[in-house]
Amino acid sequence: MTTIQQIMTRGVELIQRDDTIQHAAQRMRALDVGSLPVADGKALAGMVTDRDITVRGVASGMIPQEALVSDVMTEEVRWCQETDTVEQVLAQMGDAQVRRLAVLNEAREVVGIVALGDLATRQSGDTDEALREISSPDQ
Repeated sequence: MTTIQQIMTRGVELIQRDDTIQHAAQRMRALDVGSLPVADGKALAGMVTDRDITVRGVASGMIPQEALVSDVMTEEVRWCQETDTVEQVLAQMGDAQVRRLAVLNEAREVVGIVALGDLATRQSGDTDEALREISSPDQ
């Protein structure tokens, strides 16, 4: 049985709640990613995406050099443990309609991130059902 620790991306950079959204955008550009886990110390506090910065921040008139990540991030985020199976994570992604999850260790520290693309390309299981659930509109 394949676990997430065998598939996840390790060495994920975290952004802190009190960093500016400009700093978060700069880190995303440098890393060529569209989202970053947000930490409060070492604990997962949320997730911030390039869309959060644009729509919740800049489009609302926030000044990127002054507005904080905590002003635009999503606090209620789903996560999985590195020991979870691929099947468990696919089901969770489908249920929550998300394409990526932060991966936590037993101490609840972020140790990686797993995306639907990782699951589709790094394991032999079927991701069709999860993609269907993630992509279908809420009813």
